[in-house]
Amino acid sequence: MNEMSAMPSRIAEWLSEREELEDIIFLTEFPPIKKAVPLKRVTVAVGIHKIVINDRFDLEQTGNDEYCRAAEITLRFSIHAPFSMGGRACHEAFADIIDCLTFDSGLEITESGCDLITADRDTEALVLSGRAVVKTSLCPAQSSDMQFPSFLDKTLLCGTHIRDTEIHLSREQREYLAEPFVTGAYSGMGQSVRSFDLGFRPSMVAVFAGGLPPTGGSAGNLSAFAAMALRGGGTAGLEITQNGFRVRNGSTYTCENCTPYLNEAGTGYSYIAFK
Repeated sequence: MNEMSAMPSRIAEWLSEREELEDIIFLTEFPPIKKAVPLKRVTVAVGIHKIVINDRFDLEQTGNDEYCRAAEITLRFSIHAPFSMGGRACHEAFADIIDCLTFDSGLEITESGCDLITADRDTEALVLSGRAVVKTSLCPAQSSDMQFPSFLDKTLLCGTHIRDTEIHLSREQREYLAEPFVTGAYSGMGQSVRSFDLGFRPSMVAVFAGGLPPTGGSAGNLSAFAAMALRGGGTAGLEITQNGFRVRNGSTYTCENCTPYLNEAGTGYSYIAFK
């Protein structure tokens, strides 16, 4: 028997132990228990009329949205009193039950009420149908006598767990693993500076001219046809930008007797950019 279906029997047992309710017999609607005929004492059958469960995220002290399941449970109390005790006995029993549940139990009673008294000829008793609405959390375990654990462990569903990048990948991390780098090619157009927009800031870029060595020429007059750059800097002629990279071309950018040629007209270049 799960915790939810066991609730009426637990409540009936708890009420039976209350000293102020010792004159009342408590039982459950299901499984059905036979009542004495004719009744000699007030008898109350406890059952569940309705359960409404909603998923929600609560803002806890940590400032994180925590997953929780909230339940609104309508308990039903079928109160039977012998004809000889009159209808007042039904109302007094219901009032005492609600008082005990409201002030002495861990249940959050948000609403209570009852219907008109009817007569049951089978048990020769007056019958009052009462109800109490209980709000409770189906998240685990704040420990209380009358609370119920969640269907799933809250830690598996709460916001802080989901956002914990020590054990879960972020959307950006998943995208990175799916495509950690991009490659491409371009044909040199001769401008001294040329920028390429990749849509992201690379962590590393390498550019090289197809069919040519990384460098050429003689000592003191070298030409560079390849370059590499990180976000913190790189070789002459290549720079990482916020959305891609920038290449330079020609003697204006000579450094240490080495001139970058990364946009020579008619030369084909390839690149690889890591995210």
